Amino acid sequence: MKLIRMLLCVCVACLAPLAARAEGLRAGAFAMDVTPPKFPISVNGNMTDHKATKAHDPLHARCLVLDDGKTQLAIAVVDSCMIPREILDSAKQQAHMLTGVPVDRMLISATHAHSCPAVAGVFQSDPDADYSIYLAERIAAGIYQAHRNLAAAELAWGVGRNDTQVFNRRWLLKEPSSETNPFGRVDHVRMNPGYSSPKVSKSTGIIDPEVSFFSVRTGSGQPVAFLANYSLHYVGGTGGDLSADYFGEFAVRIGQLINPNSQDNKQQFVGIMSNGTSGDVNNVNFSLMSGPKREPFEQLRLVASSVAETAKAAHSQAKYSGKISLAMREAEIELKVRKPSAEDIAYAKKLLAAAGDPPYRKLPEVYARETLKMAEYPETVRIKLQAIRIGELGIVSIPCEVFTEIGLELKRRSPLKPTFTIELANGYNGYLPTPQQHELGGYETWRARSSYLEESASPKIVETLLKLLDEVK
Repeated sequence: MKLIRMLLCVCVACLAPLAARAEGLRAGAFAMDVTPPKFPISVNGNMTDHKATKAHDPLHARCLVLDDGKTQLAIAVVDSCMIPREILDSAKQQAHMLTGVPVDRMLISATHAHSCPAVAGVFQSDPDADYSIYLAERIAAGIYQAHRNLAAAELAWGVGRNDTQVFNRRWLLKEPSSETNPFGRVDHVRMNPGYSSPKVSKSTGIIDPEVSFFSVRTGSGQPVAFLANYSLHYVGGTGGDLSADYFGEFAVRIGQLINPNSQDNKQQFVGIMSNGTSGDVNNVNFSLMSGPKREPFEQLRLVASSVAETAKAAHSQAKYSGKISLAMREAEIELKVRKPSAEDIAYAKKLLAAAGDPPYRKLPEVYARETLKMAEYPETVRIKLQAIRIGELGIVSIPCEVFTEIGLELKRRSPLKPTFTIELANGYNGYLPTPQQHELGGYETWRARSSYLEESASPKIVETLLKLLDEVK
């Protein structure tokens, strides 16, 4: 808390009353370094724990504050696999103390890079308590710095299309199978089946190829920030080092494309890539006979460059305006938790007793451990949902790894055009499949801390978000 206390001392005098804020749109951005100060550190994203000993590239909380003279809102996208709500609530409260921006006008999300420090306990990776505190402080400090950078601005938005980098990773099995299901139940789909697997017939095929964005510049035309959204899980290929994955590389590349004179800027340009609805999508085309041979970090650079070029092309058609109004609403809904039965718990204990000490290498053992963790969960959880209007652009947020078809439904039914979804925002509540996808089974539906909401969660979430969009439209 030292950093926050220091900033509080210098910023209290800077907080102007709401009525004294300037007319017209203002914006400020800042990329706060959140690379851990100590190594080794656990990394989220695998069935077994992995310790990183260094960072290949810096991790950031990329922060943006907007102010139309009546409404202030803050958006931060953090290089992290997933961030629990309690950490983000702490970051918001600290940021509110520093800036005066209401906590219900803040959206903070994780990118879902699988090469970032663990701050959520999932599978066999446990969070580093010191880094969790550090991360909350740094996010708050980043929002504070973005708020300090508020200045007259113009904003534009648009949508590009890139279907070359997204592939649905859930494939229909030719014959229903319990071969890989850790609970011994029958699945009708398999995630990541391998190249040209003879056991699957076809991918479910659902992708969202849109590269949505909004761009901020000064009144004189100098780029300030660029926030994009693409429904791609992550890329990987980082060789075990900490990395911001393609999200970080995109932030660099989009700056090079739309802000080539960034070195001359008094204010640093901030590129931001948020994750869309990518719970069932990755960057691997399993219809091929084999995958390309890549050096570490090569593929993520290729993906980032491809998506950035798409965003740049769409950006060239965008029209800026400083006469833009803002609106934001949030709501909480209560959802049931898929708790294990007494029989499930007894079986899990028996399995782990026979397996011995962790780490566990077999799926049934990994999920038996998850079963015991899930036994400690409450019967219900409350999740936070948000809708933002920026001019005519709509943004919604969900604290889950959201299946693509849910995002497509929200885009189709939203009263704001365009609309996009930022996933893993304001907390972490596991995968969000549709009820139909739950029936098909597969990894994303297996009960664990990575997937535990009731099977009817997605329709309830969609209807709540559509009501919020109606409120802000």
